[in-house]
Amino acid sequence: MKAIILFVLTFLLANCQLQAQQVPTNYVNPLLGTATLTDAKDAGYTPTRRVWGAEVFPGSSVPNAMVQLTPVTQFHSGSGYQYEDKVIYGFSHTSKGHWNLCYIPLLPATGTIDANDYKSAFDHKNESAHPGYYQVYLERYGVNAELTSTLRCAFHKYTFKPGESKKLIADLSMSNERVKSWNISQEGLNAFTGFQQAGEKMYFYAVTNHSIKNIDSVKNDNKIVPVVHFADADKPLEIRIGFSFVSIKNAKENLEKEMLNKSFDQVRKEATDTWNQLLSKITVTGGTERQKGLFYSCLYRSFLWPALRSDINGEFTDISGQVVNKGFDYYTEPSLWDDYRNKLVLLGLLSPKVTNNVIKSLIDKGEKKGFMPTFFHGDHASAFIAGSYLRGLRDYDVKKAYDLLLRNATVEGGTRPYITEFNTKGYIAELDVQNPVTTTVTKAAVTKTLEYAYDDYAVALLAKELKDTANYRILMSKTGNYKNVFDPSTGFMRGRLADGTWVKNFKPDYPYFEYMYREANAWQSTFFAPHDPQGLVALYKSKNAFEQKLDSLFTIPWKGYEAENISGFIGQYCQGNQPDHSTPFMYYFVGKQEKSQVILDSIMNRFYGMGKDKLAYAGMDDAGEMSSWYVFNAMGFYTFSPADPQYIVSVPLFDKVNFKLGETGKSFTIIKKNTGKKITSITYGGKKLNGYFITDAALKEGKQLVINTQ
Repeated sequence: MKAIILFVLTFLLANCQLQAQQVPTNYVNPLLGTATLTDAKDAGYTPTRRVWGAEVFPGSSVPNAMVQLTPVTQFHSGSGYQYEDKVIYGFSHTSKGHWNLCYIPLLPATGTIDANDYKSAFDHKNESAHPGYYQVYLERYGVNAELTSTLRCAFHKYTFKPGESKKLIADLSMSNERVKSWNISQEGLNAFTGFQQAGEKMYFYAVTNHSIKNIDSVKNDNKIVPVVHFADADKPLEIRIGFSFVSIKNAKENLEKEMLNKSFDQVRKEATDTWNQLLSKITVTGGTERQKGLFYSCLYRSFLWPALRSDINGEFTDISGQVVNKGFDYYTEPSLWDDYRNKLVLLGLLSPKVTNNVIKSLIDKGEKKGFMPTFFHGDHASAFIAGSYLRGLRDYDVKKAYDLLLRNATVEGGTRPYITEFNTKGYIAELDVQNPVTTTVTKAAVTKTLEYAYDDYAVALLAKELKDTANYRILMSKTGNYKNVFDPSTGFMRGRLADGTWVKNFKPDYPYFEYMYREANAWQSTFFAPHDPQGLVALYKSKNAFEQKLDSLFTIPWKGYEAENISGFIGQYCQGNQPDHSTPFMYYFVGKQEKSQVILDSIMNRFYGMGKDKLAYAGMDDAGEMSSWYVFNAMGFYTFSPADPQYIVSVPLFDKVNFKLGETGKSFTIIKKNTGKKITSITYGGKKLNGYFITDAALKEGKQLVINTQ
């Protein structure tokens, strides 16, 4: 009898643990990252203006969807939502976390509408967010708003007070971008359609469960705000909306095929199931509840961008404005300056089909432009595509991709400004600015030199794989150009003028927006050479000298400078912006891995879930880069050089991580032995690794990676 009871208890315990692993959405908090840093200790300086949080949205979306259905608490501010705000202007249908999108905002309302003042107060006590679902009570109108979504459609459910008139404000003159034109019109008793033209033209087709009496508008100060009026009914108002960047016809088809005949609860459940299917590809054992919450929230946040732009019939509008159908899902450009470092590798590991289609989309855009596109700075489609190809993602025309990347690296006037200067001089010369300030904008010459050297390395890896030996040699000859901006007298990467002399009045701790460095200072920029860390160390007199310099990065206090995008410091190291995110690992290359782990653990413990509400990041998430940084390091391996198909191993937060790869179902496991910060040995499949790197091909064999520590 005892044996039976013991068996039953063991079974129940195992089943409970399995169930906990199967519902990672229970750990996800979409509000994480929506708060702003307000404390000087968190920001690293005394703020005189709003310090950016992660700038993420809390609303409903499914992975890499066209639709992000989310509240707008202020326009022209990051994702459109700031946790400290007290009012909501509407629920928009696109968001990224940068200062764009927030298209087609809609807001339920009652009573008289004022075109200049229709926002509603809300309280976080009456707000909730889960993957694929958002809810808030609008105090001004007494409406409980619930939102859910599919890939291309949104479902609004509004519960009004009994007897109240039901209206919908559609202020199509507003978005996070300048609105060029818009239209809305009624179609029959239960539908309305239209579009909003901002940076992109987004069409919509909406079907309601209440009859539409009419659509009119209110006007004030030359502003026209459409209002949809509904007939009286006792049940909640439900609005199902299909979207398209091609046509109203396609928006209607998207709606009919994805959502039209489904209930709100059904759509919500499908969204949750979709997220659970993705997030459960990684299961973790051990760690604290806080760490699990941060882990799965960050994993969730890593899969919201790039966003889908093609319709269910395959059509999309390309960058030349033509409607085409090329047989693949078309996506927006990734935030390449930021997320090539880690997020796009994570995307490739868990969603290879999406990743292949993102690359096809980049190629399509590149063929129209004549150059492979990038985002913001650098040319990091090179690392993304080369690294993806070397990791086995090859469902695209790699020759077309390679030709475009090679053109980026050699032809002036495209993706890489000053590329001729880089190729001939060996560095990009900075301008001689007498009194630069934090906001000075010139060439960001040091950052470009460092990044182009790495980008050439990435393209060289692809050239080698494609057996283009001549260009491989040319590209590799330029990968050491980063050394040309190293000043041995100071031990920093430093701006050089056209005549070869160093920029004068050099202050290594002073941050710039785009002078010498891009959103960084000399400290944060000096340790970037992920393709040649040993070569970087060798620029110093000894490994000991390099270690001391690295120690200083983490110990010399930040002097309180306030600059764009820069916040959250350990000494001079900045977790709130991307340029130095691989720097903590540099201790590995002087034999001091354990010092890296101290920094990594400090970052994970300190800079996620910050502020009084524990909902802030140290800085912008930048479409998932900040989140993916946490995910990788919490698992115990990181994309130190994302162009290379290998990972640097560290000490995981969790005792055990099981990682299911892509759509194959094959998985590998990471086991942490003991709780120390110093790695004493690493084995994979029972065999000891030499060094700290493991190849992508090895991980995909599906064995057990054991990290022994003391």
